Amino acid sequence: MPRKVREPLQVYLDHDERQLLDRMAEEEDLSRAEVLRRGLRAYAAEMGADNSPMLAFADSLTEADDECRPDRALDDRLVEVYRDRHGGSAG
Repeated sequence: MPRKVREPLQVYLDHDERQLLDRMAEEEDLSRAEVLRRGLRAYAAEMGADNSPMLAFADSLTEADDECRPDRALDDRLVEVYRDRHGGSAG
């Protein structure tokens, strides 16, 4: 597996934000950087759920007539796997 290349990023936090970050890192036994990375991924998943082309497509499928979808079970399973991996919900 290729090694991940990380690059430094400078972030300005006010006093309360810094205290929150430090508390979360200590409570979860994580580095501050890992708390920020996880927060970024969670935020992206939350924001991406409503803007996901895949989930918009899934919405259109759920509205389609079943006669046009002979393999509905497969469609539903693909949507389920996508949601599990990328977060979000459609419909």
